[in-house]
Amino acid sequence: MRLALISDAFPPMRSSGAVQLRDLAREFARQGHDLTVLVSSPGLDRPFIREEFDGATVLRLRTSQTRDTSYAWRFFAELAMPHLMRWALRAAPFDPAALDGVIWYSPAIFHAPLVRWLKRKSGAPGYLIIRDIFPQWALDTGVIKPGLAYRVLDRIARRQYDAADVIGVQTPGNCAFFADWAKRPGHRLEVLHNWLGSPAGRPCSIDVAATPLAGRKLFVYAGNMGVAQGMDRLLDLARQLRRRSDIGFLFVGRGRDAERLAAVARDERLDNVLFHDEIDPDEIPALYRQCQVGLVALDPRHSTHNIPGKFLSYMQAGLCVLATINANNDLVSLVADERVGWVSSDPDGRDLASLAIAAMAAAGDAAIAERCRDLAVRMFDASAAVRQIVAGLDG
Repeated sequence: MRLALISDAFPPMRSSGAVQLRDLAREFARQGHDLTVLVSSPGLDRPFIREEFDGATVLRLRTSQTRDTSYAWRFFAELAMPHLMRWALRAAPFDPAALDGVIWYSPAIFHAPLVRWLKRKSGAPGYLIIRDIFPQWALDTGVIKPGLAYRVLDRIARRQYDAADVIGVQTPGNCAFFADWAKRPGHRLEVLHNWLGSPAGRPCSIDVAATPLAGRKLFVYAGNMGVAQGMDRLLDLARQLRRRSDIGFLFVGRGRDAERLAAVARDERLDNVLFHDEIDPDEIPALYRQCQVGLVALDPRHSTHNIPGKFLSYMQAGLCVLATINANNDLVSLVADERVGWVSSDPDGRDLASLAIAAMAAAGDAAIAERCRDLAVRMFDASAAVRQIVAGLDG
């Protein structure tokens, strides 16, 4: 099939979305599809740049800056993004009429105008991959208050839903959110699990043995540290276990809360905590080989379901997980049913310390590691995701 995949995240970005789309693009090409990735790319000095990427074509299309800026600027830049991408695409070596399918990835919620144009030109169906439900999660966590801003963003998101023929949500619990959409003729709703490709073999630039955490058994968190994660509970866990000289906490990544949390750890002289900037995703497997337990955190106010990409990477590496998440999240039952870790759904994390001790005591158990790896292969495989998307587009 001749396919277009639209996103605002792709390597060299290091976000979980960029990693997922990298692995998806590679797998589409491996399965013989003609894929063009259309990437929003702020800061280009020309309308587009064309690249080859592991058998796929990448068109980086000039747009305005949307990241690491104010909320107001980001809103207007993202609102303009699909129109700027469409304008840049007109100058690129790309024939929208030849497409057999249009795929796009959310976040962001603003791609509908570009999707509708591509679908109109080609007559092809559209598949929307939804990894988080925005602005609902922002309303849940207090980032957005009920009112005009929420209603505007919700209207934009629903226009994006209406542009899709198929929507793939990441977990069964999120199907209820789209129940009304799914009742309309020509709409199909399905669960499309998160995915990862084969792990890379690159050495890690972080050598734990050369850090103050040397000799300790490590809890590791690798990923975004922002409002949606509610990271303060993990730092509080480190405080509670600071007298355990055999245990340490390694936080690797970036986000709006990363610098604040690192500053708190320094001010409180938490010698069992180390913060490190994000590293190349291909270094992550080698990082995990130096650690014992993977950490997952989601703000307990979330009303929707999320299985973060970091959870998949822990499973692939054979690391059991310690999670502190919202009580209704499908991840609670998944971890319990598969026996791959421990979960706290207490909003204040009051049981987190006892669960952490249990997790660390079991870390290294070969049976748990095998269950983790088996789950990664069985449920979170990139090749299965590609086959499912293609089947959805085929109708």
